[in-house]
Amino acid sequence: MPKMMLLVIDSFGIGAMDDCAAYVPSDCNANTYKHIREAKQCELDIPKMYEMGLGTLVDGRPVPENAYGYSKLAHHGADTYLGHQEIAGSCPKKSYKRLMKDIHAQLKQALEEKGYKVTYPIDSCPILLVDNAVVVGDNLESEVGNIINVTADFKKMPFNKVKKLGEVIRANVDTTRVIAFGGPYTSIDHILSCVKEKNKGQWGVDTPKAKVYGEGYDVYHMGYGVEINKQFPMIAAKHGLKVYRLGKTADVLHGEGPAEPIVNTTQLLKKVDEAYQKEKNDAAFLVNVQETDLAGHAENVDWYCELLNETDQWLQKFIPKLAEDDILIIMADHGNDPTIGHSNHTREYVPIMVVGKKVKKVSIGMRETMSDVGATFCDFFHLPATAEGVSFLHEIIEE
Repeated sequence: MPKMMLLVIDSFGIGAMDDCAAYVPSDCNANTYKHIREAKQCELDIPKMYEMGLGTLVDGRPVPENAYGYSKLAHHGADTYLGHQEIAGSCPKKSYKRLMKDIHAQLKQALEEKGYKVTYPIDSCPILLVDNAVVVGDNLESEVGNIINVTADFKKMPFNKVKKLGEVIRANVDTTRVIAFGGPYTSIDHILSCVKEKNKGQWGVDTPKAKVYGEGYDVYHMGYGVEINKQFPMIAAKHGLKVYRLGKTADVLHGEGPAEPIVNTTQLLKKVDEAYQKEKNDAAFLVNVQETDLAGHAENVDWYCELLNETDQWLQKFIPKLAEDDILIIMADHGNDPTIGHSNHTREYVPIMVVGKKVKKVSIGMRETMSDVGATFCDFFHLPATAEGVSFLHEIIEE
């Protein structure tokens, strides 16, 4: 029974996109892979990925024995959630940067019209307190103005109701994302104590300090203009194909089937291997190695390097286990150059490496959108097409 796997090495870009000046001009020197390799803080040792296409894409080495190429980011900016929506086959609409200081009044009115009690818990601060259980504020970890956070104390409001609250906010704001999340082991008072102004006019909850993460944590991402039902995971669910979402994909991709948001890379790759070997039927695996992105945000070259080495060692052992008709696609979703001088994502081209016993030695060139990957998954499993994207299956498989 054929299986197909996507392994996203989160934030592993290979060089700034040509349009970077229109987004963040300072990122035009970004090259996550090359700069980690050159940093010398850790000896980067990834021979498998290098021979599968990185060497060709970055250093002009001979064409690998498998299919390879690279892709633009069709979504605006560089974002894990939006990138995965694009990969799955639905490219988000152009969004706009908004801060709570500019939109709090309209959000307050919209929520009150839906029956919520909304107050301003801190004087001269634009954040909203909803039903004394949830704080609505700016996301402090992403690029300024991209995301509105809905941070909840689950003891005061359960997750299913937090999601509905988030959907009301989503319907009334055009930022790239609205994220509804929380946990049962914090308190609304502690969440409020973690509110701060990070940049001038940017007010939100310092979530790492708010104790929402950990046991019982749950999250719901809502993108702007995303056609969820026309993405590969939802199309697969409708047609009875089992789809595993392991790692960050469990949080950022909608779907059915096994979903485990494992963060630790060692544990994640072990789980992927176990599930892949155990599954005897047609199935898809959508996997995201999240810690590389965390290392980028931490500007920790050493950690990033170690994670890449571990992933490559895993690939060396895993690839020989692929069955005759199986396909594995390895790629990234954006960049996060830890040497660039800031902790945000970087708008970079992403590599695409495809392996399998029936995969040809061929270049698939530069793809205009990462949605081509979702389209290829649908093509492989003979499913209806995704909202966007062009399948490259016929380019890589021996007839």
